[in-house]
Amino acid sequence: MNETVHLSNAGSGVEYAAPDATVTVKIGAEHTGGQYELFEIDAPRADASPPHSESWSKAFYVLQGRILVQAGDQGYDLGPGASISIPAGTVNTFSVLTPSAKFLAVSQTGRMGAFFADLAGADPADYAALGEITSRHGVSLGATS
Repeated sequence: MNETVHLSNAGSGVEYAAPDATVTVKIGAEHTGGQYELFEIDAPRADASPPHSESWSKAFYVLQGRILVQAGDQGYDLGPGASISIPAGTVNTFSVLTPSAKFLAVSQTGRMGAFFADLAGADPADYAALGEITSRHGVSLGATS
């Protein structure tokens, strides 16, 4: 593994428009030998994305605002300075409780970034394509208990 130092200044990074947020890649898997990624999530108050599970673990750290994270059958109210880790395979989603929220997301492997890249290029009305993208990236849609 041949890693080099990577610097991501404020306002820099590849941005993806997800259905519920703007996702900025701060440290991509290509900078960590595929071990982890770091994203800045900027989300307005809106309906939560459908409950889903991923084939990778992830963690959130709230910078501004408040979010309600649903993980399994529990809800977690997170404000600035709070964090949560979500194991791979756990059904989860989040809702923004304030006018907007900004938080960091860390994920294992490079799969989350690849998923966001494919999702950003998809037509939201093309359910067949969205289903293929979620399946290919190990994301399963499902309801929480």
